[in-house]
Amino acid sequence: MDISPKYRIDLISKLEIALMNKYDLEYCEYYIRAYQEEIDSFGNVDFDIAYSKEKGHGFDIDIRETLKNIGLASPEKLVKIAIDMGIETPDFIPSIPMFKNKLKADYKNAATSFEKAFKHVQKDPGEAIGHANSVLESIMKEILKKTPDYEKDASRGTRKPLLKDTLNTFSMNGTENTIPQSIRDIANALENITRGIETTRSDLTLIHGQDSDKPLIKDPTYAYFIVNACATVGLFLINMYEDKQSKNTNQAEITDDDLPF
Repeated sequence: MDISPKYRIDLISKLEIALMNKYDLEYCEYYIRAYQEEIDSFGNVDFDIAYSKEKGHGFDIDIRETLKNIGLASPEKLVKIAIDMGIETPDFIPSIPMFKNKLKADYKNAATSFEKAFKHVQKDPGEAIGHANSVLESIMKEILKKTPDYEKDASRGTRKPLLKDTLNTFSMNGTENTIPQSIRDIANALENITRGIETTRSDLTLIHGQDSDKPLIKDPTYAYFIVNACATVGLFLINMYEDKQSKNTNQAEITDDDLPF
């Protein structure tokens, strides 16, 4: 995520005020520490927490300096924290941070593939595209595996039938009146999007091996486009599944005792 220095400073300023207004320093440190991630097997983390001068008992967190550390080491986390704190981020659609959070919670294999895709965008666009395609397949397999009345072996499925069956579980291929036709039309266009990602991976990268005359994607711009498309489609599928599960749970909670007769 490309975030300008000016935008980072603006976010840091707003976050400092928001955190100080909501929490005391102890809880501010606890909150920010929850965003740290280990980057190696030695326990090193992706950003450092800064501390102010000693104040009677130990050291207190220096919120501004800590946020500045985050802005330099992991700027996308500034956006993620801002979203969590209810600060508007008008220049950024938060699909990538939200998508990563969803994957880490319930889609472990897809999360691993997406992290690899994200890291390879610049240095190896073809590798990034290959991992992005794997993300979508992993999500669909996970959703279908969790669907009680799905009788096929999702783990052996391929892209096209996986997508068709996933959309069917959302009633988006049928005549469900609660979903506007225009929205179902857009959802059905996901076939073209996922096919395009899969074809690009197969024909324009080294994932399946290519002859020497085959043109390959080397421009990160295309990889960014596909990885972002993957996040948008994946987030839509996950949100639709969660919404369906929520509705099913609410219906299941209605018992005979709840009926008025």
